[in-house]
Amino acid sequence: MDEAAAVPDGPRSADGRSRDGAESRAPAGGPGRIEDALTEPLVEAVRDLDGYGGLVYLRSRDRRSLVLAMVTGVPRSLLKSWWRVPVGGALPMAEAYRRNETLWLPDERATMVRFPHFTAGLPYSFGSAYQPIRTGGEAVGVLVVLRSASRTPMDAETVDRALRPAERAMEERLGRLAARPPGTADHGVEYENEPISVRLPISGARPVRVGLIDWDLDSDRCTADDEALALLGIDRADYGGTIADVESRVSPDDLHELRESRHDALAGGRVRSRHFRVRDESRGAENTGYRPVELWGHLVRGGAGSARILVGALVDAAGGLTAAEAAERLPDGIFSLDQDGRLTYANRRCEELLDSGREELFGRYPWEVITWLRDPAYEDRYRAAMLSQEQVSFLVRHPDGNWLSFVLYPDVHGLTGRVSPTGPPTGAEQEPEAGTAAAPGIAAVTPPPGPVAAARAGALYHVVQMASVLTEAVTVRDVCLAVSEQLLPAFGARELALYTVREGRMYLLWESGYPEGFLTPFEGVTLDTQLPGVHALTTRLPLFFESPEDLSLAYPGITLDRMHAWSFLPLIASGRSVGSCILGWEAPHRFTPDERSALTALSGLAAQAMERARLYDSESAVARGLQEGLLPHRLPTVAGLRTTGRYLPGTQGMAIGGDWYDVITTGRGVALVIGDVEGHSVGAAAVMGQLRSAVHAFAASERPPQEVITHTNRLLTELESDVCATCCYIELDPGTGRALAVRAGHPPPLLRHPDGRAETLNLVGGVMLGVQPDSAYPVTELTLTPGSVLALYTDGLVERPGSDIETGIDAVRRRLSETPADSVEHLADRLVGTARRARERPDDVALLLTAYR
Repeated sequence: MDEAAAVPDGPRSADGRSRDGAESRAPAGGPGRIEDALTEPLVEAVRDLDGYGGLVYLRSRDRRSLVLAMVTGVPRSLLKSWWRVPVGGALPMAEAYRRNETLWLPDERATMVRFPHFTAGLPYSFGSAYQPIRTGGEAVGVLVVLRSASRTPMDAETVDRALRPAERAMEERLGRLAARPPGTADHGVEYENEPISVRLPISGARPVRVGLIDWDLDSDRCTADDEALALLGIDRADYGGTIADVESRVSPDDLHELRESRHDALAGGRVRSRHFRVRDESRGAENTGYRPVELWGHLVRGGAGSARILVGALVDAAGGLTAAEAAERLPDGIFSLDQDGRLTYANRRCEELLDSGREELFGRYPWEVITWLRDPAYEDRYRAAMLSQEQVSFLVRHPDGNWLSFVLYPDVHGLTGRVSPTGPPTGAEQEPEAGTAAAPGIAAVTPPPGPVAAARAGALYHVVQMASVLTEAVTVRDVCLAVSEQLLPAFGARELALYTVREGRMYLLWESGYPEGFLTPFEGVTLDTQLPGVHALTTRLPLFFESPEDLSLAYPGITLDRMHAWSFLPLIASGRSVGSCILGWEAPHRFTPDERSALTALSGLAAQAMERARLYDSESAVARGLQEGLLPHRLPTVAGLRTTGRYLPGTQGMAIGGDWYDVITTGRGVALVIGDVEGHSVGAAAVMGQLRSAVHAFAASERPPQEVITHTNRLLTELESDVCATCCYIELDPGTGRALAVRAGHPPPLLRHPDGRAETLNLVGGVMLGVQPDSAYPVTELTLTPGSVLALYTDGLVERPGSDIETGIDAVRRRLSETPADSVEHLADRLVGTARRARERPDDVALLLTAYR
């Protein structure tokens, strides 16, 4: 810590409880509150990483969200959209939590590549590090440090090393909280409150010196404390206790100011900021200077003879007064905003340029007071400065037609701004649009033609974030999941229900958080039912109820659950009624105008995405039916063999691809085939069907394996389909175990021996099918031992993002070796288990297992 301790600045009441009722007392024996466990490590992490801000996210009670518990160096208000984020979201803090790994994003480019949704919500230049917080080896939150992208670059290893001490300190302290018995204050490490704001230490801050005096105006006796005497430069042993001793230290030019203090006190009962200079001999008698001081006080009467006494404070004005006087002399306007964006200082020239008095501006957002600055673009400049910690410059045209130059100089405690007259930018006559230029740099911004409603940028980012996420939602289920993961955390709601309209009735598509069976009575209600969700849809107007009393008054007799506030939003897409979205809050909730606007806009986005996904699902159902018709419904029974197949469609695109497998009986035995046509579309599935039919026909005609693949390759090139395919074809004699294998660009088969040892069969292969019409495909001879299991698969089973295919093949080989081969069905389920559980599969997965008995 530097010169001052970090100070928690959360919303607390006089009884030591947070505003939402969370206990804040600290029992003996260690940190009693989550903030006690987090404050010091968070500030140290910011310091160790040379950052300017830090955040701590902790998991929510339901484990579905990460909740911002503490913030330092950055205004809470700028992060309002990120106070609660979904655990499953495409956000850096969520990924660090899910993967339980440190994540380092050195600048906005790295953030854009990996997390475009996050950048859409915070489009500013900064670096960020994310360190999981653990207790007992389990991730319970994430430590985030923000760093200026312009500082000296750091590598991921250095970042990880710098964050480790803070992470260990948090783990130890939070571990003690988690170990407390249930019912104890702050038991566990879940968090549901508003974030606590902690001030970073102010390096090199000069403390304000104040001395106290009692001046008897009748006798001119003056009693002074030690600090007052130090300001006057008088040793207590040399002080005679009279006002004459004080005057001896005052500059001759300023004696009148001190003496006028007597007149002020007697005439008005108080002294307000009388300035004078006193001799300063701190650098030696030969280097005597003067120190400015101020005298404040009020008159009291008491003591013997009702003496008139000026009780006063002598204030060292060497810093504040001198700086303020200098600022008042500048030809440019100077102003200061606190960390939250409210004005704390403006000089006289600033008043003149902005046409607004200081008293009117103090403690308020400038863009809320000055009508011609009332546009989100101007607030965004402030956000850019605070979140990038870099200078931001822009031009604004005053309503009188003149241009003003604004320059913002930020630090972690706020920012100082300069405003000055300037000439019009190049091309100003073309009326540039508000907010067109990025920061840092100089941008011309034209004010709106008249007063507009104040708009907080945070509400706009909810809409941007949701729009960005919904662009990747393909199916109706994807849309429902995205809406649930975004709306519930972003607005602090606990329940969500999505209804759709079919044939004049409402049907539930998705619900989250409702008691079991609560929504059953509402299933299939008609559009003339007296329910708010129905009325929101039929009137196309959102409904908001801030308490149970409001809802019951509007809809007498309606069944209520444990929620205390609701929003009922119509889902309208291209003028068509799609359904309704219902949100519920645990506590009475006040819906601000910004929040109502954001929720209404978000419901429109959800409706458009829902309608698009519904059309996709219809087309996809046709495509899946086509593919299911092309794959074998039942594999033939062959004496001495047990075969089984598995197919998993990819989760991207149309969820239909060109993977196939087959078992074909021939005059010489049985052909085991697996193939993969590139692409995911109905066209790929159609080509797959043609190839499967060709292979089946060539094999049934008892052609040798090499000719089967050669003829299939020539057929694919003649189709002129512009696609390629891979294939592995093995003809096996069940009586002897002898096999002939041909491979065309396909991953190598795996063979599990009777003793459980598994190996990769590196067959000599040829090029992919459809590349060269006259390609040759060599044949490899194999011999299977009774008790062996042969595994043919497509690359979707073994390919993983960020890993090479050999690593994936080796992982499947080990699983094949470690799993008992008593049942090929169980073995097949085990081999595709990881792929089946994956939330996203970039490619199809096909598997054909053959056990040779």
